[in-house]
Amino acid sequence: MIMTNQIKTYTLRNYKTIPQIATLSDEMIEAIEVVGRVLPFKTNNYVIDNLIDWTQIESDPMFTLTFPRKEMLSKKHYNAIKKLLEKGVDKAILDKKAYEIRMELNPNPAGQEHNVPEMNNVKLKGIQHKYPETVLFFPSQGQTCHAYCSFCFRWPQFSGMSDFKFAMNETNLLAQYLLQNPQVTDVLFTGGDPMTMSTRLLSTYINILIEPEFKHIHTIRIGTKALSYWPYRFTKDADSDELIKLFERIVRAGKNLAIQAHFNHSAELKTLAVKESIQKIRSTGAQIRTQSPVLKHINDKPEIWAEMWRKQVDLGCIPYYMFVARDTGSKRYFELTLDKCWNIFRKAYRQVSGVCRTVRGPSMSCEPGKIQVLGVQQVEAEKVYVLRFLQGRDPSWVNIPFFAKYDPSATWFDQLEPAFGEEKFFFEAG
Repeated sequence: MIMTNQIKTYTLRNYKTIPQIATLSDEMIEAIEVVGRVLPFKTNNYVIDNLIDWTQIESDPMFTLTFPRKEMLSKKHYNAIKKLLEKGVDKAILDKKAYEIRMELNPNPAGQEHNVPEMNNVKLKGIQHKYPETVLFFPSQGQTCHAYCSFCFRWPQFSGMSDFKFAMNETNLLAQYLLQNPQVTDVLFTGGDPMTMSTRLLSTYINILIEPEFKHIHTIRIGTKALSYWPYRFTKDADSDELIKLFERIVRAGKNLAIQAHFNHSAELKTLAVKESIQKIRSTGAQIRTQSPVLKHINDKPEIWAEMWRKQVDLGCIPYYMFVARDTGSKRYFELTLDKCWNIFRKAYRQVSGVCRTVRGPSMSCEPGKIQVLGVQQVEAEKVYVLRFLQGRDPSWVNIPFFAKYDPSATWFDQLEPAFGEEKFFFEAG
């Protein structure tokens, strides 16, 4: 493996300078050019040199996770962009068509706009507050990533779709909102990836939360893919030492610091760099909790998940969530039916010991809340999905089992209907 701590980023503009790109077929190059006009594409030298197996490129999960493939767009959309590129049309025409296609890809899944609160009649576009105890904050300087995942449900954040972007840079507004909502116990910094920010900028948002007036904030969470895509952020970047000191300061202040790490495949856990970074973070007293959607072509086998959970526990991480891929962007390429997701989860779950079974799933983060598929059962004459809320817009819904008609083709909650002849699910308005 090649190890360097100097980051080099590749996008549609310069990806042909990647040395290994010469190993790709003409068809794969074309897919990058076409799909990359619609869905965001960005990778870096760490991913290229350490995570991708260039000798098995057709089936390599890390290549698929970070590079566009033809099948990530429908044939109609793919051919429309390809034809415009062949004609050499003006950029404005190409951008207009790309925007039209993006609008057909459900750029705002799960009704995220309903989670944006108001304060003094002003919409706080950088905050989402769906569940009473948890606030999501989108610092404006962290609305990018070291590399982009091809399945990402927040792809509009990186596609120039300003109407769908969640971001805010005013610390005072966040502080005021939290003081007005003392029921909030957890603040999740998300994006994008907050770990693309400098420590100095991140500190401006976090320092205020460890002041005495915010004693109701028990947990600070940071969602990040940096451990996978740029682990040097925690060990060798110019301000890594400051970042580790910030983590130590949070813990000393009596706050629980949880790093919400996104690992989609065990290949991301194999390098010395990621192991050193995990150790460095844990030495501060912070927790690392891991999560990922279950994805066709990436991790759709129980053995992959069992191996990944074991490796995470070996490294001192806490397996946290298996998600169902959200119904947006390139979901058609990655989606699995709900019964397939459940079978992957249960078969992986039974292969691991109790210390790995902190993980919950498969879970759908849909408009009413986080809905877990508990299983498929025959109840009298009807085959049903057994479901429950892990989180709900209304906390009284949480942990109540309910049932949906079994649909072998369903890939998302919106495709399900109530079981046993009911017209509505128990949480829907009468």
